[in-house]
Amino acid sequence: MTKLQTISSQLWTLTNELETNTDTTESKNYILAFICYRYLSEQQEQYLVSSSAINVKKGQAINEAYLEQAGGAELNAYLKDIFSNLGYAIAPLDTWQSLVNKIDKGQVNLSDYQTIFANFDKNAALSKAAGQTFKGIFSNLNLADSYLGSSANERVKSLAKIVKLVDSIDYQDEAGKDILGDISTGLISKYAAGKKGATFCTPPAVAKLIAKIVTADLPKATQSFTVYDPSCGVGSILSAIANDNNSAIAKLYGQEANLTAYNLARINLMLHHVLFTNMTLFNTDALENDWPAEPNTKEIDHPRTFDAVVANPPDPQSWNNNQNKLTDPRFRNYGKLAPRTKASFAFVLQGLYHLNEKGIMAIVLPNEVLFRSAAEATIRKNLVEHPDGNQIDAVIGLPPNLFYEGIRSMIILVLKKTRTSKDILFIDASKEFAKGKMKNYLTQENIDKIFKTYQKRVAMPQYAYLASIEEIRANDYNLNVSQYITTSENKKIDLTEIDRLLVQDKKDIATLEAKIAKDLKVLEIKRDQ
Repeated sequence: MTKLQTISSQLWTLTNELETNTDTTESKNYILAFICYRYLSEQQEQYLVSSSAINVKKGQAINEAYLEQAGGAELNAYLKDIFSNLGYAIAPLDTWQSLVNKIDKGQVNLSDYQTIFANFDKNAALSKAAGQTFKGIFSNLNLADSYLGSSANERVKSLAKIVKLVDSIDYQDEAGKDILGDISTGLISKYAAGKKGATFCTPPAVAKLIAKIVTADLPKATQSFTVYDPSCGVGSILSAIANDNNSAIAKLYGQEANLTAYNLARINLMLHHVLFTNMTLFNTDALENDWPAEPNTKEIDHPRTFDAVVANPPDPQSWNNNQNKLTDPRFRNYGKLAPRTKASFAFVLQGLYHLNEKGIMAIVLPNEVLFRSAAEATIRKNLVEHPDGNQIDAVIGLPPNLFYEGIRSMIILVLKKTRTSKDILFIDASKEFAKGKMKNYLTQENIDKIFKTYQKRVAMPQYAYLASIEEIRANDYNLNVSQYITTSENKKIDLTEIDRLLVQDKKDIATLEAKIAKDLKVLEIKRDQ
């Protein structure tokens, strides 16, 4: 068992112990929050030492030196300096190590936890920019809630148990690699499996595949790039992008309507070492509250655009599709609004509106959006027949039972505003999976095969097909993968061939009927004789 697996097992054991009073969706909030608080506190310690803000004597703990040198009248100056560099500041008595010391001495009570998080929020509010990232990040924690125990003493014991386990975790694996982000991803994924919060989490392997697709042609090395997720959930896809690309150069933006998921997204990104200057998340419904416009060089408002857009919106998802939205620049060029109870294409158009001219978008959608009729058919047609050219680049069919919230099949729709061709690449990756205990999952081999097939953009028997715009039109803009790719279980339907066979059948039937009639006539003549 690897160190990461051991840590995950320990945290899951603690979750099961806490389940006597709570469920895993609640315990997740506490465990991840304390992991994050420890991380932020230790990041602050590193800053204090590296900046020579404090003088640590030989054999002295960093927290001890901080307590000695940042007390009294000097405290505000220390906090201001820390805040200006990190975006947050933790006072000496509120640090992780000070909390652990109190627990070891049996001196901690519920008010200590409340004070710690209240002070963190107060310091975070000192800056509007940093406050957007840090303020309220621990608001999911209700320290007086009976989930932690029926009495104050039981709740203190539960919290102390979480703190002590989190304090024992080594954030590096056997090779010295930082695994904090992997711990966060693993925990969120495990909590999501079969739980009510599953709709806010994308399986890690799917998130990794999307990250590879949208970042393959983005600037490399030290050039920064921007990524937007209009329904970021717990930040699964954004954190995968930060993980696969230097978190110091990825500028991540997101919107999430659910407060708990929004707070977890911020924690998740922090644990993937995304700096507060590189993340901007809002607790809003993207379809009702569009991303804030920004002034261009002429001080004229225009929509903020991004190098890449990613999403895995909840499904089914209702939205307010009031006909007034047909005048909204996000939706007005596509003929119809997405159905009230099926917001999938609303998220597609939201993301596409904020994609820059050379950008790429990848969004997870239910398979049904590829062939459903009425408004969705109109939107598909207008995406393909857009005045600037076909905006649908690829359709990737994923295996069934891959996502946490159900067994249905999903697809990844890849879109671009500027393309050199009008064709659409179809990939049938429905067999690209390994079986798990409860869910199927993509292996690294599966991910690589799908990604390389997307990049090569060539036909492969029973796996990939490049459909011309004429074929798309002939199929009345039906984009179902099975319409274009023949497999052993699913034969491609050739309507022209079917028509030909029907005509031939009619001719054969007519010939046979004529022969039967002739034979009957002969028989009648013989009988008369």
